[in-house]
Amino acid sequence: MDHYDPQQTNDYMQPEEDWDRDLLLDPAWEKQQRKTFTAWCNSHLRKAGTQIENIEEDFRDGLKLMLLLEVISGERLAKPERGKMRVHKISNVNKALDFIASKGVKLVSIGAEEIVDGNVKMTLGMIWTIILRFAIQDISVEETSAKEGLLLWCQRKTAPYKNVNIQNFHISWKDGLGFCALIHRHRPELIDYGKLRKDDPLTNLNTAFDVAEKYLDIPKMLDAEDIVGTARPDEKAIMTYVSSFYHAFSGAQKAETAANRICKVLAVNQENEQLMEDYEKLASDLLEWIRRTIPWLENRAPENTMQAMQQKLEDFRDYRRLHKPPKVQEKCQLEINFNTLQTKLRLSNRPAFMPSEGKMVSDINNAWGGLEQAEKGYEEWLLNEIRRLERLDHLAEKFRQKASIHESWTDGKEAMLQQKDYETATLSEIKALLKKHEAFESDLAAHQDRVEQIAAIAQELNELDYYDSPSVNARCQKICDQWDNLGALTQKRREALERTEKLLETIDQLYLEYAKRAAPFNNWMEGAMEDLQDTFIVHTIEEIQVRQLVPRRDQALMEEHARQQQNERLRKQFGAQANVIGPWIQTKMEEIGRISIEMHGTLEDQLNHLRQYEKSIVNYKPKIDQLEGDHQLIQEALIFDNKHTNYTMEHIRVGWEQLLTTIARTINEVENQILTRDAKGISQEQMNEFRASFNHFDRGEAEFARIMSIVDPNRLGVVTFQAFIDFMSRETADTDTADQVMASFKILAGDKNYITVDELRRELPPDQAEYCIARMAPYNGRDAVPGALDYMSFSTALYGESDL
Repeated sequence: MDHYDPQQTNDYMQPEEDWDRDLLLDPAWEKQQRKTFTAWCNSHLRKAGTQIENIEEDFRDGLKLMLLLEVISGERLAKPERGKMRVHKISNVNKALDFIASKGVKLVSIGAEEIVDGNVKMTLGMIWTIILRFAIQDISVEETSAKEGLLLWCQRKTAPYKNVNIQNFHISWKDGLGFCALIHRHRPELIDYGKLRKDDPLTNLNTAFDVAEKYLDIPKMLDAEDIVGTARPDEKAIMTYVSSFYHAFSGAQKAETAANRICKVLAVNQENEQLMEDYEKLASDLLEWIRRTIPWLENRAPENTMQAMQQKLEDFRDYRRLHKPPKVQEKCQLEINFNTLQTKLRLSNRPAFMPSEGKMVSDINNAWGGLEQAEKGYEEWLLNEIRRLERLDHLAEKFRQKASIHESWTDGKEAMLQQKDYETATLSEIKALLKKHEAFESDLAAHQDRVEQIAAIAQELNELDYYDSPSVNARCQKICDQWDNLGALTQKRREALERTEKLLETIDQLYLEYAKRAAPFNNWMEGAMEDLQDTFIVHTIEEIQVRQLVPRRDQALMEEHARQQQNERLRKQFGAQANVIGPWIQTKMEEIGRISIEMHGTLEDQLNHLRQYEKSIVNYKPKIDQLEGDHQLIQEALIFDNKHTNYTMEHIRVGWEQLLTTIARTINEVENQILTRDAKGISQEQMNEFRASFNHFDRGEAEFARIMSIVDPNRLGVVTFQAFIDFMSRETADTDTADQVMASFKILAGDKNYITVDELRRELPPDQAEYCIARMAPYNGRDAVPGALDYMSFSTALYGESDL
């Protein structure tokens, strides 16, 4: 039976039978094996600073054999015998054979004596056993191992090359294209594959062997001429050589895996750092907006006019309807980003994010509280100011009206009181003048009330800080001064009239007789004059004005009645809507609370349910806007009370903001739970158990404090469900991740304790290489070279275990 049959799959796992059956080795194959096995042994022995020249001679004392096994296994063997006697050599070879046997390899027909005696076939058989065990047996490709695994690897790697067809480890390699294809597949820059010809095997083989030696650190294990000159090259020699390519390139595979792991870790870090930067910026912007807005809300300096105050009310309405809602959203988004970031950090084994000084979530909440405090009394103050200005306008108008009427009445009175008509009057004229003067005095006394009213209104305008008080006071002063003057002039005229009357009565006595005769005529005359004078007194300008005011007053009363009816309509309209919207918001808040406690279906079901819910809430917005419109009409109509509802616009606004924030937060919590679940591979059943535990979270003192320090590192006083899941499932977390990253860097660094800038740029994508270079500290070990960087402390710092 030909033991080189490629269909035979197990012959390499039992090499001792192979060597029993084939003690007569083909000379060409023996030559190939000697060269290949010697080169293979030397590729390992040189790591220990030695080599062999002659395979059957140099292993006879067992010393280099033991050394070879130590190098390739990385383990210590029993101490060798240093004596030169045959017994010492046999002892050493046996120690080597025992070590091989301890690795699960049976060595039935290979004995120490044959090796010590320099039996070439036995020595080659033993080396093949070692190659098989340490270079081929552990190869695993897609669930096939050892020889089949290596063959499959070769087929996979050379599949894209149409003129290569690897079916075995002998004639498939004769034209040299298989070796060239393996190199080109992994290092295309080393071979110009397009120039190779199938009919030039020597060039192909020499190209592959030279490049492998020069660039891949694979020693030349075969001669091109030997392969071309043999009908069927030695399978063991080819397998050994090919396994060296596998190990060289699987090292590259390891480096690729290591680079991928590092890239994944750095990508997480870069994404997290971006989220941290975004958080800091959003927090700064929001705090700056709050800082600018608070003084505006705290400024309670009144304006002089209704128009200016109503503009302030309009500005505040814009603030509540247009400017503040996006900031409520920003604040909510900030908290959501913060929670998502903390979840991602926990899941990637990173320390919690601590925002910079003054930008903690609690700082933003405090600043926001300050904003809402400043906002609280502002609208009320504006409305009170508008009410005050309305009253002032009303009073000022009343003052102007009364002052005008009074001034019209006094017009010309001083001139009348100062005329000297009594000097040329007769006694009867004097009496008539006195009567007329008495009528004027009683008229004057009646006007005393109006002057006092004018003074009282002026006083009230002063007390209410009316902006135009100086001109009001000046006008009032003028009226009062004029009033005093009228009083003095009236007194003076009465005295003059009485004096003249006495004088004329004396003269009259003298004309008594004459007068008696003329009495009837005089009486008629006086009566007629009195009648004429009385008519003048009755029809004062004031009386004429009163007659005009009555119809005007009726008109004003009708207008006021209509206005009050419209106001009542506005009140009812606002009340009816507010009484629907208020309870609707309350109900939605309670429903969201229930959804987030109860756990129906999968997390995805909940998320879909909540998103539908959010949509229905957002669709309700036009009703809020409509209410805002009615509220504006109410304010413009200066209505300050509404018995038809207990809800104010401010109640509704605050409730609406809370509702939007709560639904967004609840959605984010479920998203973070999904992140946590997927990262930890938690089943739906476990999720339900965690939810039940969370809903009955025992807040006992010491244990509670310990758990809180883990689940609430930023001391927000809130424990989210996803933080709780993470705490409950933390045993399942991937540990020692910093060590894994360190190990990956070590592979890229070729086992050195440092990595160079060039190596980072060669092994990692540009942005990630620069990320590392910018953050890695210089390496200061004794073995440092220029540009050496410390990847160990960097790996640790990635996980927050120390600072760079």
